[in-house]
Amino acid sequence: MGKKVLMKGNEAIGEAAIRAGCLNYFAYPITPQSEVAEYLSRRMPEVGGVFVQGESEVAVSYMLFGAAGCGERVFTTSSSPGISLMSEGISYVAGAQCPVVFVNIIRGGPGLGGILPSQGDYFQATKGGGHGDYRMLVMAPASVQEAVEMVMMAFPLAEKYRNPIMLLGDGLIGQMMEPVEFPDHLRTEPTNKDAWATNGMDTRKSSKPNIVKSLYLDPKQLNDHNLLLKSKYEQMKREEIRYEPYNTDSDYKVLIVSYGTMSRVCRTAIDNMKAEGFEVGMVRPQTLFPFPEKAVHDAAVKESCKVVISIEMSMGQMVEDVDRCVKGKRPVEWYGKCGGDVPTPEEVMGVVKALI
Repeated sequence: MGKKVLMKGNEAIGEAAIRAGCLNYFAYPITPQSEVAEYLSRRMPEVGGVFVQGESEVAVSYMLFGAAGCGERVFTTSSSPGISLMSEGISYVAGAQCPVVFVNIIRGGPGLGGILPSQGDYFQATKGGGHGDYRMLVMAPASVQEAVEMVMMAFPLAEKYRNPIMLLGDGLIGQMMEPVEFPDHLRTEPTNKDAWATNGMDTRKSSKPNIVKSLYLDPKQLNDHNLLLKSKYEQMKREEIRYEPYNTDSDYKVLIVSYGTMSRVCRTAIDNMKAEGFEVGMVRPQTLFPFPEKAVHDAAVKESCKVVISIEMSMGQMVEDVDRCVKGKRPVEWYGKCGGDVPTPEEVMGVVKALI
């Protein structure tokens, strides 16, 4: 650990990738994350890395596929419509079992929408986005420091599962400035890539070629391949769930489920309500897939809890997963806004007090 440095979120994300040992970055500029590319266009040459601005997000997704198929650490950053254009490539990356890290600094939508913060890409990230039965491990930071740590963690996780990993932030995460440090222990080296990567038989001292592909014309082979992929997603559910409980030791009447920077607003609202004598708990998912199902369920069915509310900067996406976890044992409500107008602590307090 070094001393803390004041950095904008987008720039900290770029630096975190370098500190994690990733020296390959391919991207196409789109607000509100363009500063990552601006930062790395200068920084990558300083550390012997490579930055290529593709002609489109579609092209970028296949640059990532190619580099990852060769066993290189590689990542990209984009924002909502850009991720949509990459979705075909993401499906290929997942089908061919290649490790790539994607960062989505979400803007409002649908369509071009607006460049202010949103959480409207929850479905896109957690339910697939592209075609076929694939999943990504999806992490959601609530601060610039947490974004740094999640970026650094994402590379070994992508390699562990040979699967795309997505970091889901919003415009606030990308644009806010906070003090950050880059933990040395999160810098890792790629492992076991010789077993599968197309990095040359001479390199591996092997007479057997590695083949990276997602095409299986035989129905049984394709079914077996999908079962293999499914087993990885089930392993993620066993080993990678992360969440943060807040004020759940109290006898709360309302349980909030919220993630990302929206959860910081909710935390302030909870503290303010506690000072007024209202107890409210919160579960903050740090992984959106795998979702902390048991944690949400157990917090919801606590005897004192009467109602659960999902608070998000969308028109109600995560609320579907919350409702699934609660299994009808408590009423599940939703509150949110779109367009970049972030709900204030006072608004959250008003909504929660009405439920109490």
